[in-house]
Amino acid sequence: MNHEEHIINTIHTTFKSAEAEIQRKGRLLIRLRSDLLPAFVSYLKNYLDFNHLVMISCVDWMEDNQFELVYHLYSYAQKVHAMVKVRLNRSQPQAQTILPFWDQAGTYEREIHEMYGVYFEGHPDLSEFILEDWDDIPPMRRDFKTREFVNENYEWRKGREDAQDVRRTISERYDEKLPQFNNDDKANG
Repeated sequence: MNHEEHIINTIHTTFKSAEAEIQRKGRLLIRLRSDLLPAFVSYLKNYLDFNHLVMISCVDWMEDNQFELVYHLYSYAQKVHAMVKVRLNRSQPQAQTILPFWDQAGTYEREIHEMYGVYFEGHPDLSEFILEDWDDIPPMRRDFKTREFVNENYEWRKGREDAQDVRRTISERYDEKLPQFNNDDKANG
């Protein structure tokens, strides 16, 4: 039995509702109920040696009225990457923080909170993080109207008539000749 099979069997023994599969050598996919997340990541970290939180990402499944949080965890000892996926109701997305297990989870959770509107219960600081004075829906949600927002808040200019050729500026300033990199440059140079 290889590392991946052993991990899957151990997960199925402890978390019977978890759906775990081997995607390929060194890569696992686990689907989990969101209420089990803190216990599950604690188990992976403390008993199965997944000691590195690589990142947390979020996917907007607008058609299903859900968000999917994807926790990427890595075990250096076993050389296995686990993707732990949980689904949340998009109308009131809420998940437990995993900050007690990895300090860097705080940054990911704050960003996901601000960009998608997911509330992380138990997180000590979900205040403004990247966006300043934002009063629209979270901008990474698929129903955010990017083009409308830009048209209302920014001035559009046709083309780049004011653009300069960077190579010419460098050549003049530093007496350097830079090569042409593609056919378009030759036609415009």
